Amino acid sequence: MTADALRAQGFEVEISIDATARPAVEVEADRIDRQAERVAALEQKAERRSDRAEQAWKAEHRAVEALPPGGEPIKIGHHSEQRHRRALDTAHRRLGQAVSAQNDARQAQRRAESAAATTEARYSPVTVKNRIDKLHADQRADQRERDGHERTLFVLGDTKQVEKFPPAQGAYRELLESRIAEREDQISYWEAVRAQQIESGKATNYGPDTISKGDLVQWSGGWYPVVRVNKKSVTIPSIVGGSWTDTMPYHKLSGHKRPDEGAQTAAAGTASEEIRS
Repeated sequence: MTADALRAQGFEVEISIDATARPAVEVEADRIDRQAERVAALEQKAERRSDRAEQAWKAEHRAVEALPPGGEPIKIGHHSEQRHRRALDTAHRRLGQAVSAQNDARQAQRRAESAAATTEARYSPVTVKNRIDKLHADQRADQRERDGHERTLFVLGDTKQVEKFPPAQGAYRELLESRIAEREDQISYWEAVRAQQIESGKATNYGPDTISKGDLVQWSGGWYPVVRVNKKSVTIPSIVGGSWTDTMPYHKLSGHKRPDEGAQTAAAGTASEEIRS
């Protein structure tokens, strides 16, 4: 360890560890910066491999051009036999090198493109909302552990069996308090991100107060009538055409229309078809 090495040299060393969680805004900013640096490095690597592939193909073309024209066969026993064989071997080798270099370049480009999409995917509206929901669920679980809770094991007639859990104590309570505080900061950060996405129109903000039974909702490019409005989702007919229904969370919906708006859209589409015909 560095501390041991310093002590061996006669220095006094005192180790202090700060376990305080960094603010989520700083963590995310650093993550984005690191990812941007990784993308830049991968793009440079892809460019180098692309140049290498281009040079390999040029070498392959030169090797092919060195072959006798017209696909002339090897003349067994002729003084040109060895030269002809070496030229064929070189052409085959150059072809393999060019194909390998091309594959390396394509793989490097795919990695660069995947890395470039990582931050965008992390901040996609659906992912952000899913993350917020999970953070809230984890927060509630830790708060129950900290404050104590109870759960019903079974109810039989007038008998109700309840299991009680006392509030956390000691080091475990301190751990829970630390996790709750850190998670609260994360929740604040991601909720601010979602609020900005809603304000900019990048994310929708539908709910039981904005959607009613009979309305049309859009998911994955298709429009579906609302069969039932739930607290966190809507019930729609089967998205694959079955006799059952499907449930779709509000944050995954990309559009919403009232029944009369849907009828107007359909009428406009029919009128357009008649004009074209």
